[in-house]
Parts: sequence; structure tokens; C-alpha cells
Amino acid sequence: MKLPAFGAFVALQFLTLSPAHAQLSAAEQKMVRTVDTQAQQHVDLLERLVNQNSGTLNLAGVEKVADMVRAELEPLGFSVQWKAMPQTQRAGHLIATHQGKAGRKKLLLIAHLDTVFEPSSPFQRFIRKGDSAEGPGVGDNKGGIVVILSALRAMQAAGTLKDANIEIHMTGDEEDAGNPTNLPRADLIDAGKRADVALDFEGLSRENGQDMGSIARRSSESWTLTTSGESGHSSAIFSADRGDGAIFEMARILHRFRTELPEPYLTFNIGLILGGEQAAMDSSATHGTAQGKSNIIPPTAIAQGDLRTLSAEQSARVKAKMQAILTDHAPRTSAVLRFDPVAYPPMAPTDGNRALLAQLNGVNRDLGLPDMAPLDPMKRGAGDISFVAADVDGLVGLGAASHGDHAPGETVDLASIPRQAKRAAILMSRLAAEKR
Repeated sequence: MKLPAFGAFVALQFLTLSPAHAQLSAAEQKMVRTVDTQAQQHVDLLERLVNQNSGTLNLAGVEKVADMVRAELEPLGFSVQWKAMPQTQRAGHLIATHQGKAGRKKLLLIAHLDTVFEPSSPFQRFIRKGDSAEGPGVGDNKGGIVVILSALRAMQAAGTLKDANIEIHMTGDEEDAGNPTNLPRADLIDAGKRADVALDFEGLSRENGQDMGSIARRSSESWTLTTSGESGHSSAIFSADRGDGAIFEMARILHRFRTELPEPYLTFNIGLILGGEQAAMDSSATHGTAQGKSNIIPPTAIAQGDLRTLSAEQSARVKAKMQAILTDHAPRTSAVLRFDPVAYPPMAPTDGNRALLAQLNGVNRDLGLPDMAPLDPMKRGAGDISFVAADVDGLVGLGAASHGDHAPGETVDLASIPRQAKRAAILMSRLAAEKR
């Protein structure tokens, strides 16, 4: 029988890997066969998920995707809960638990239901293009959801799921978390405290054609700098009575940030500046108004920026340096630096995370796949696993490989889905069999 292009690829991949399967147990070989057999089934599932819009602000659409995932998880023995979040003006989160054998490690699986593509976007449909497909969220993160489901089905077929202790958190607002800030990730943080291992199924990173392992990701924090000065006629600027004005004080501070703060794994950006006789930023911190004249010393200036670090220690140290620069005021000026409480903490590259990547590379060798080198954290953005990184060892990037994420034309490599599902099924089975 002639196979379609994707089926032929999967069959070829299976044949290529077969000699290495001697390194796999009988149950693990069963997982590999199950993933390959069900490959087209999971492409069909991905298409259905993608064709249901779940832009973060489409609350009903996010919940519909959660319902679709629930229908896949409950037959696998998971107890599924929908945690509505009306307080944050977001849809909510899907939480699923599988009770396995007592005393065995507890695994936390992380993904997200929402996408950046709201119903108003013209980019709405799944389009198959041979061994790839494009569509809204096809990689970020619906491809990751399908990897989870494929891996769990393989575990069920091989008999390794029944004893596994697994908790799944699929957030509904990863792309745009709501307020108040203490609520959106509270359940996820609690789950991290219960877990022994966290596995995040956001997209697989690749470099030079090679799959990469991710053991770290940087933080994402927003900050607002406000400077104030004495107003008056411009002819009096720099005088003892009027001083330097708010905009020169802003320029002094930002110049010192640029020259004194840089260090490895740190970035900081200024995305919006307003200044003049009057200046105000709206509540979204993405728009504002300003007015002034060239002959008036500006009494106010506002800058909005972000900060990304690799560890909590680095974040605290850099923030202290920023505050110290503020205190060296220009004449007759003042400044206030405020950090937004809505923030993604860093996921530092710990020894525990490195050990997990080593276990994943053991799976790779048994599958006949190359080892995955650790990805430079400068090449990965912030994500939900960071909220549990202080409490549990983890890996990120276990989802599907894709490119063009967050833009029309987002495209997934369909062949990466079964490859990632095999890795995940075997890794989770091995971890779930370990004692706590």
C-alpha cells in the first residue's frame, strides 16, 4: 500500500531507529510502535484543536479547547477539573490528575490552551502542507498538547500509565496573564510544590538541524521609571533654581543603565518614553500622551521597559544597581523606579535540570537519536514552568518544533510530534517508576 508523505516519513523513521530498539524494554518498544501507528490520528486531533479559536481574550473559545482536551484525557483515567478565572477576566485553567502507585515520583506536565490569535485575526485555519502544517497556535502550544496526548496514549498501551502519578496544568492565559496578579498561577505554583519533576511542553528548539534540550529560561519583568524636575522657562535650565529638568534626568539614568548594567544573560529594554510639560501613560502601559514646548523645562518624564535575567540572584542584584543609579540625582530632579508585579520568574540552569536532560539523552541514545545539547537560555523566552522552577527540577521544550510563532503563517514540523511523543512517553515512564 502506498503511504502518504507523512506516513512514509514516519515509517522510514521507524525503520531507521529499529536497530537501536534493542536498548528499549518491551514496554518501551510498544510505546514507539503505538506512537507511529497513531501518528495520523494525532495530526487530525491537532487540526481540530487549531480550528477552534482560543485567543486569550476569547474566553469561550479557550474553554472549548479545554473541553476537547478533557475528552481525550478522561478515557486515559485522568480526573479533569476546569478552574474558571472570572476574577482575572480570563477563561481559566484545565487541571488533570492521574493517581498511580504510592511512593513513586509525581510528574507535573505543563502546557497552555490559549494563543495570541484572537477571533479578529485573519489567520484562523489549519492548512496541511506535506510534512508541515500552518495555523494559529499549531506549534505554540497546540502542537505541545498533542505531544502530551500521544505520549500518554502510548504509555497506556504499554501498561506504564496505570502506575504513574501525573498532574497536568494547561493554563488559559499564558500569552496574556490577567489580574489580580496573585491568582493566575496560584494553582500551578501549588502543583510545583507537590511535584518531583516538571516537564513543559512548549516548542522544541532546534539549531543547525539538531534538536536542543532546554534546562533554563530567563525571567520577564516590566518596569516603569518616572522622573520629575522643576518647570520654568527654558532660558533658566541648568540654573541653581531650575536644575536639569525631567527629561535630562531620564537621559542620565538610561545612559548609565546602558553603560553600567550589561552582564551575561541580562537584557533590558526601553519600549516607550513620554516627557514634557505633561505626560501620562494609560493602564495598559502601551499607550500614552505628552505635550510640551521647546521653551518650557519639562517637569515630568516616563519610561516603560523590561528586564530579563537568568536567576533570582541576578535579578535582585541588577535591580539594586538600577536603584543605586537613580539616587545620584541631577540638580533639582527626582526619580522613582517601579517594577510591575505581573512577572515571570527565571528558571535557572540547576544541577537537577542538567540531570534530567542527561536522563532524556539516555532515552535519545536508546532510540538511536543524537544527544540534545543544552540550549543557550538567551534563545528562549519566559514561560509557565518558571513559576515552579524554584521548587522542582524541570525541562522545557518537549513540545513540537515550529517556526514563525505568534505571527500569521506559524508552521509546525509534523514529524517532530511523534519524535517528541516517543521521547516523552519513555522519559515519563522511567521517571514515574522511580521512588520519591
